[in-house]
Amino acid sequence: MNDQRKVKRPPSLLERAADMFGIDPAANAPTIDVSNLPPEPEKKAKKAKPAEPAAASQPEILEPVVEAAPAVEPAPAPKPSPRKDVAKAAPAIVPARQGSIDRERLAARGMIVPGTPVTGIAEEYRIVKRELIRNFGGAGNRPILPRGHRVLIASANPGEGKTFSAVNLALSLAVEADHDVLLIDADIAKPSVIEALGLEDGPGLMDALADSRLAVGDCLIQTDIPGLKVMPAGTGHMHDTELLASARTEALLAQLEAGAPGRILILDSPPVLAASPAAVLAGHVGQTIMVVRADETLESALRDAIGLMGACPHIQLLLNGVKFSPGGRRFGTYYGQGGA
Repeated sequence: MNDQRKVKRPPSLLERAADMFGIDPAANAPTIDVSNLPPEPEKKAKKAKPAEPAAASQPEILEPVVEAAPAVEPAPAPKPSPRKDVAKAAPAIVPARQGSIDRERLAARGMIVPGTPVTGIAEEYRIVKRELIRNFGGAGNRPILPRGHRVLIASANPGEGKTFSAVNLALSLAVEADHDVLLIDADIAKPSVIEALGLEDGPGLMDALADSRLAVGDCLIQTDIPGLKVMPAGTGHMHDTELLASARTEALLAQLEAGAPGRILILDSPPVLAASPAAVLAGHVGQTIMVVRADETLESALRDAIGLMGACPHIQLLLNGVKFSPGGRRFGTYYGQGGA
C-alpha cells in the first residue's frame, strides 16, 4: 500500500509576493483591505546632532591623554656661533715645536712688540682687527661672514707690505681673550714670516699637503705668546698651486680649526700678480685684506689683482706706508701722555 501523502510544496515567487504585499496573482487585486489599516505614524524631523566620528560602529582608539603644559614663551634663539662650521668633536692639534719670538727684531722693523707699551702702529692694527672680528662675529646688524675667521693677507706686487701686515695683525689678535691665532706662511716661493719673527724654520704647510702621513702637529710652532701659533711655508714644491687647489687644503684647514672654536687663521699670501697660488688661496678664505702701498701701488695693478681674487666673497683694502693723516690724527699718542 502506497502511502500517498501530499507533500507541501514551497510557495512560488508570486505567492510569496502576494503574502507580503497582499496581492492576488490570479485576480490581480489586493487581498488586504488597506482602508481599515491604521495610518502610518508621522515621521518627526530629526534634530541636528553634533558631528560624530565617521566609523561610529567601530571602537574609537584613544591616544594616551597628556595634560597640556602651560604655555611658555620660547627662549630666544642663541646667537649663531661664528665658528658653527668647526668640528668641535675632534681634539685640537698640539704643536710639536716651540719657539720664542725675537722682540728686538720686531722693534727694529717698526712692528708691534708684545709686552711693550702701546704704540701708534699697535693702535692702527687694533682698528683693523676689530673690523675683521665684526665680520665673522656678526656684531650689531652685520651678518655673519661665512668662513670669515680665515683671513688672507695679499698685495698686488711684492714689497707692498703684506707680510708686515700679516705679522702685525697676528700679534694684535693673539692677545684677544676669546680667540687664538694661527699664522700660516702661504708664500711658498718666497716665505718670510719665520724670518720676521726670528723663529726656526722646519716642516710646514707644503709638507702637510704633500704627505698625508705626516703628523700636522710636526708642522706647527707654539710661540712664547700663548695665543699665537705659526705654520711655516715648508718645503718648496713644483706643484704648489695644484696642491693648494686640491681638497686636501680644505681638509687641512678644517683640521687646524678642529677643537679650537675661537681660532683665527691668518694666511700670508704670495703677491697676486706675481704668483698663481694667491687666486687659489682666495677660494679657501672668507676675507681678504689687499695691502696697498701708498704712492707705489698703481690703480690698474690693484684692479687687476682684485679681479683675480674673485673667489673670496669679501675683499677690503689696507693702505700701508701713509706718511700723514689729513686730519692730523696720530694713534698711540694718548697712551704716552701723563694725564687723562
